[in-house]
Amino acid sequence: MLWVVENHSSPRTAAFFDLDKTVIAKSSTLTFGKSFYQGGLINRRAALRTAYAQFVFLAGGADHDQMERMRKYLSSLCRGWNVQQVKEIVAETLHDLIDPIIYDEAASLIEEHHRAGRDVVIVSTSGAEVVEPIGELLGADRVVATRMVVGDDGCFTGEVEYYAYGPTKAEAIKELAQSEGYDLDRCYAYSDSATDVPMLQTVGRPYAVNPDRALRREAIARGWPILDFNRPVRLKQRLPTLSVPPRPALVVAAAVGAAAATAGLVWYASRRKAATVYAG
Repeated sequence: MLWVVENHSSPRTAAFFDLDKTVIAKSSTLTFGKSFYQGGLINRRAALRTAYAQFVFLAGGADHDQMERMRKYLSSLCRGWNVQQVKEIVAETLHDLIDPIIYDEAASLIEEHHRAGRDVVIVSTSGAEVVEPIGELLGADRVVATRMVVGDDGCFTGEVEYYAYGPTKAEAIKELAQSEGYDLDRCYAYSDSATDVPMLQTVGRPYAVNPDRALRREAIARGWPILDFNRPVRLKQRLPTLSVPPRPALVVAAAVGAAAATAGLVWYASRRKAATVYAG
């Protein structure tokens, strides 16, 4: 066993999980690129670039400056997307796209935390339209995700309401701890990215999961445990071993939607020279 999950009845505690490359093996939003294309939300060129962006993300992810550039660009690209259509596309393809890429090790950790009486909270920069149903699929108790403003016409306005990224994740965790009575010194947190160091610092039991190079260096310097997850598995294959029934996730925060997050990484991919492969 790579980790130890202690069992305490009180005070309340929680386990906070980043989503992409921590609980699932890919980018949650980019995984829906083909589905968004088939639904008419993005064109063929953007769909191809989304596929390439997925490769770039898996190879090394995006640093802080790249994420900030994405945030500024993505809000305009998804302006006018119908939110209900995005939700329907995600709902229709969720099990086919997400179920096969959930890490077996992460699913086991979620089960162990639940058995220990600990809440499970997904904390993701990805959009709420994607993170909410994934959280429900995983049986998470709460979800902190990104969200953007929705107009009276039911479409994204392009305005950012709340961005669940970097220090903002840490702030959301602290607010949850205050409202839910979590003892942060005895809480757990898991992430793959150096941009989540503020989140990991917030709890007493931080873990680096499949860390990028910067987070690996940080984890070694701070003495944080490093976990390697490499066994994606369908949840339905694990159902006989599940001791805690799935629970709908309670959304507690959010900001740039699923469409926006996809758009941002599409932009990042287009900035790479290799993107010229798709020019024709």
